Amino acid sequence: MKRGLILGCLLLAACSKQEPAPEPVRPVLWLEVATFDQQNLGRFAGDIQARYQSTLGFRVAGRVARRAVDVGSQVRRNDLLATLDPTDQQNQLRSNQGDLARVEAQWINDQANARRQQALFDRGVGAQAQLDVAQTDLKTSRASLDQARAAVNQAKDQLNYSELRADHDAVVTEWKVEAGQVVTVGQEVVTLAQPDIKEAVIDLPAALAKALPLGVTFNVAAQLDPTVQTLGTLREIEPQAESATRTRRARLTLADTPAGLRLGTAISVTLSSAIAARTELPSSTVQEVDGKTRVWVIDSQNLVVAPRDIQVLSRDGDTYLVSGVSAGERVVRAGVNSLKPGQKIKLDEASR
Repeated sequence: MKRGLILGCLLLAACSKQEPAPEPVRPVLWLEVATFDQQNLGRFAGDIQARYQSTLGFRVAGRVARRAVDVGSQVRRNDLLATLDPTDQQNQLRSNQGDLARVEAQWINDQANARRQQALFDRGVGAQAQLDVAQTDLKTSRASLDQARAAVNQAKDQLNYSELRADHDAVVTEWKVEAGQVVTVGQEVVTLAQPDIKEAVIDLPAALAKALPLGVTFNVAAQLDPTVQTLGTLREIEPQAESATRTRRARLTLADTPAGLRLGTAISVTLSSAIAARTELPSSTVQEVDGKTRVWVIDSQNLVVAPRDIQVLSRDGDTYLVSGVSAGERVVRAGVNSLKPGQKIKLDEASR
C-alpha cells in the first residue's frame, strides 16, 4: 500500500515538472567577407575634349558684321565663319587702285619720253643729259608702278581678311565675340576642334598628380550613362597647379571612343592601384572582450554563430584592416554584444 502511494507521488511530480522552453531563433544582419587587391584613389569629374583645337582671329581690325555658324556646327576647310564690316578695306582698295592708275599713266608717259630722247640722241640732235634724265624718270616710275601694284594686292588681301574662314575640317566649340563687337588684330574670335581624336580632361589634386607616372590607366564613364565607358591612359599633366584650386589639369588618351562620348560630354573618371590583398570590416562587426578582438562568424549550414579571435592590423575611422577571416565567410554586422556561442540565428537576406 505504501509502495503504491510513493510511486503515485513520483508520477505526479514527473507530470507536473515543465520541460525547458527552446531557445528563440534570432534574426541577424550580416555581411560576406571580401578581400580587396585594388585601392580606390578617387573619383574625378571632367569632360571630353578634342586633342587638337585652334582659336582663330581676324587678321585685320574692324566691327563684326555677322557670325555665319553656331556652336556645334561642323565646318569644312575654307567655310565662312564670320565677317567684318568691309567698308574700310573697300575704301582702301579703291584708293590704292586709283594710285595704281595714276602711276601706270606716268609709266606710259615716261616710256614714250625715254624712246623719244633715245631716238634724238641716236640721230645726233639730242643731248646726253636729256637722255639720262628720261631714263632716270623711267626707272623711278617703274619702281612706283611696282609699289602701287603691291599696295593694291595688299588692299585686296586686307579685304579678304575681313572674312574669317576655317583652316581645316572641324567643329565649332566656342564663340568669343558677338555680332557688332569691335575686334583688334589677332583677337580670339572662335575655337575650332578636330573631332577625329578625342581625349578626357580632368583636374587632379596637385599631390596625387605629382605621384602619378605617365601611362597610368583610368576608368572613364559618361556621367549621365555610366554604361558608356572606356579606359584612358595618362598622356600629359600640366606642370603648374591652378592657383585657386591647387589642381593640375590632366589629359587622358582614350582606348576607344564610344558614340556616347561626344565632345563636351561630362565624364566621371576613377583611378585605382594594385595593393597587397587585405580584408576590411566595419567597426560594427568587431567586438572587444578581455583585451581580445573578435567577430561572430556564421555557420551558414547549421545557422548558428561562434566567436572568433582576429588580429587588427590597422584602423581608419570606422574601418578595420584585419586578418583571421577568409573571403566568402559570413559575419554578424550588428548587435554582436548580445550574441552567445552556438546561438541559433535567422539570416536577414535584405541586409546583405
